[in-house]
This record gives sequence, C-alpha cells and structure tokens, in this order.
Amino acid sequence: MMRPSRFATAALALFAALPLSAQDAPLDTLPTRDRLAWMAAAKAEGRSGTAHKTAAVDARPAVAGEVIVSRIAGQGTETQSPPAEAGDWVVRNRCDASGNEEILVSAAKFPTRYGTAQSAPDAQGYMEFHPTGAEMIYAIVPARDGEFAIEAPWGELQRVLPGDAMAQVATDPNDTYRIEKRAFECTYEIITAPRNP
Repeated sequence: MMRPSRFATAALALFAALPLSAQDAPLDTLPTRDRLAWMAAAKAEGRSGTAHKTAAVDARPAVAGEVIVSRIAGQGTETQSPPAEAGDWVVRNRCDASGNEEILVSAAKFPTRYGTAQSAPDAQGYMEFHPTGAEMIYAIVPARDGEFAIEAPWGELQRVLPGDAMAQVATDPNDTYRIEKRAFECTYEIITAPRNP
C-alpha cells in the first residue's frame, strides 16, 4: 500500500485549515444586515459619495418566468432574481474581471436606466445599451464589516464583501443594493468621493 508523501499530507492539512471562501458560504448562512440602516450609517459617517454607471451593457428581453442567477467570478452566486415578468430585461455587464454577470431589471426601471437600444439584436437577442447616467449614492464596505448578506430590493438575499460598493438610487432610497468591487470599478465613474472613506 502506498503512503502519501509528507508534502501531500502537509498540503492537505493546510487546505483543510483554510477558511471557507466566499463562494462556499451559502447566502442563507451569512449574517444579515439591514441595507437601509447600513447606508444611513455610512452617510452619517461621511463614507458615502456619488457615482454613475458609464459602461455600456448588453441586454435582452427576459422570458416571463425566467429566473436570473447572478454569478460573480471567483465568488459564485451573488443573488438570484424573482421570476421575470412580461417586459423585464436581462442585463449583462461588460466586465470581464467580475465575469460579465447578469441581472434582471424590471420593465418599469429599464428605460430610465438604459434608454434605447444602440445595436440590432445578436444571435442570443442581446443588444447594446448605454446607461442614462443617473446619479447613485455609494459607500465602500470596510474590512471591519466582514462578509454579510442583505435582503435586496427584489426580495432575495445578496452577498456583500469588504471592498464592494453599496449603491442607492438617489431618488429612491429603498433601491439600495450591492455592486461587487470589480464590477463597480469597471462600470461606474466616481462623481464625488466620500469625505471620510
């Protein structure tokens, strides 16, 4: 019988001792925070600024009943949508670093956020859209907060990690959600930086 080498045994022990990575922790096992209270505290502490989405996206009409699972590269599931309704849109970010994740945007919100198509549909039905540049309030999640989950405006849990941005629609404070760090960096532009980052 062959015995494992000391190197293999040590490597296995080291691997077993490592903490679970973000993609290993199911969303429903994470500590939950109130997203509105978190954002209110960030504003009160001067940790918020303003930004707007500038990167083009690809979008297609959603199929009624379709559920979109947003997956972030290296992290796994970020959130999932409720079943799509008629007129909703599937929006795919153009950010290779975060995995070009997809989200579901309601029929009511899509035109105010992305306007009209800038291209004909491709073979999968995706068209290019440009963000309308609506101003968002944002705050970066500090390391001291650790990993947690919020109940997103669409009623599902959403994973939040240190370095991510919490974003809030300036005209609708209830519309507050997480934007993964790499996705925020490659799709948003800072308008005003926080006073106390």
